[in-house]
Order: sequence, then structure tokens, then C-alpha cells
Amino acid sequence: MDSPGTPLISRRDALIAGAAAAAAVSSTAPAAAAPAAASAAAVPLMKLSLSVNGQARTLELDTRVTLLDALREHLHLTGTKKGCDHGQCGACTVIVDGRRINSCLTLAVMHEGAQVTTIEGLGTPQRMHPMQAAFVKHDGYQCGYCTPGQICSAVAVLDEIKRGVPSHVSTDLNARPLLSPEELRERMSGNICRCGAYSNIVDAMTEVAGSRT
Repeated sequence: MDSPGTPLISRRDALIAGAAAAAAVSSTAPAAAAPAAASAAAVPLMKLSLSVNGQARTLELDTRVTLLDALREHLHLTGTKKGCDHGQCGACTVIVDGRRINSCLTLAVMHEGAQVTTIEGLGTPQRMHPMQAAFVKHDGYQCGYCTPGQICSAVAVLDEIKRGVPSHVSTDLNARPLLSPEELRERMSGNICRCGAYSNIVDAMTEVAGSRT
């Protein structure tokens, strides 16, 4: 039972009031979205100078762009592959200042002035790097998606061994690492080949290492 002091509202009046409230909310939505659009337009950009495959390159990038996306999307060097984008597969491996890194895990702006080598900088189909030629000879690839990262990593691995950098399977940290299948497998363990060409990759690396000694 309604109390004597409570005003009665008809169903029609309630519907009209609800429609008016909805219209008021929708009319304020563009105004609320305006600050978000303005903040998106004010993305921080930074100039970056790199030497990529021996060529000086200058970019102006969003500071959140990874080195992988800078290479692929801005420099159009698509040989470097995006696999897991979490640093777990090694498909994005490139060589930066002589060391191999997962380019998906590092921001481009962190490498001002760096020397970057991608698979395109190692060799071409007409003039292949010895490691590329050995991969072809030993069938070190199948689908080929992981191959650019595998080759960049393999080149860097042989340089690590040459410089005496130990690994988790090195028995004597003060001695020069052995060029053994165990060492090669351990050092290449961050590069996944879902086709399973691992033994052929070790054969290719062993041949290139032997030709350098």
C-alpha cells in the first residue's frame, strides 16, 4: 500500500525518464573519449641511429617498439621471424655488437649506435655465408621458419667458443670450451626447431667450425 506522502509515477513517465537518461549518457561519450584520443596522439617518439647490416639507418620510433618490430615493420627486414614473441623460441635471434640476442625482448631505443646483423647481412642466395651453405648441405632446415634465427645463433655460438666463453656444460670454466656436440647442443638450446632438424644443425656447425681451424 502506497504511503500518503509518496508521489505516484506512471509507467509512461518512467519510460520517458529512462530514455532521457540514456540520451544524456550517450551525448557525453564523445567528450569522454576526446582525452583518450588526445593521449593516443601524444605517443612519445625518439630518434634512433643504428648500423644495420653495415648500413647506417635512422628511425623515429615509439619508445615501446621492440627491436624485432623495428627491423620487420620499419626497416622491412623480414628475414628475422616473429615466433613466440616471448623470448622462448629463438626465431627472432639477431647479432647486436657481436652478441646474439632475442630481438623480441629488447626495445629498439636501447640500442642507439649499435651494430646489428640480421640474416640478410650474413649472406645472400648468390653469395651465402659459410653457415648458410652448410645448413643447405646438411639439410639443417625443413619448413625454414626458424632457420634465420638458427643461423644467426650458430654463427654467434662459434664466436663464443672461439673467445672462450663457457656454457653450462663446460667442465672447466678456466679452459677453452671444447667444440663438442654437447657444447653445441647446449648453446643452441634456446633456438627451437619444431621440425626436429637438430642433428643436422649440429653437423652444419661442426663443418663450419672445422673449416675455420
